[in-house]
Amino acid sequence: MKKHILLILALCLFVPTTLAFAKGDFDYITVDGPGLTDKLNITNPLLTHDFFVFADFSKGAIAPPVDPGEGYEIVRVYIVDTKAHPFDQLYYYPYTGYVFYYGLAEGSSEYDGQWYIANPSANDPFRASLAERARLDWIPLGVLFLILAGFFIAYRTKPKRT
Repeated sequence: MKKHILLILALCLFVPTTLAFAKGDFDYITVDGPGLTDKLNITNPLLTHDFFVFADFSKGAIAPPVDPGEGYEIVRVYIVDTKAHPFDQLYYYPYTGYVFYYGLAEGSSEYDGQWYIANPSANDPFRASLAERARLDWIPLGVLFLILAGFFIAYRTKPKRT
């Protein structure tokens, strides 16, 4: 009887946390792929609030596409006690509308290793996050250009000695 009570107590402790993470509410996602020099961390709630934000896995898998195009590796991460823990990994193909679900970081699920149709609502916030990153990458170069242009103009307009 005591074994059954301990088992029930253990299930009551672990099942709610697993269900909470399955719903989404990730702290951030990391993105790596074409056009990125290093991994990008995105905290946009439109991309982290729901487990099914990139694809509705419950609608079923599809046959692998012939050419999915360029894809981005996405790792969804949650933080526990100031320590980052990857939850799962997928590949998102925003230009062709596919998702390959690689799987859970610790464990497995019925969705692992399957192709799915991408959720169109993820496309705009994802592309906006990439565009924001691109703008931030160009700001230091733009500032450097302005400083060099200022020095060049100052040098060219200084009075000439006779």
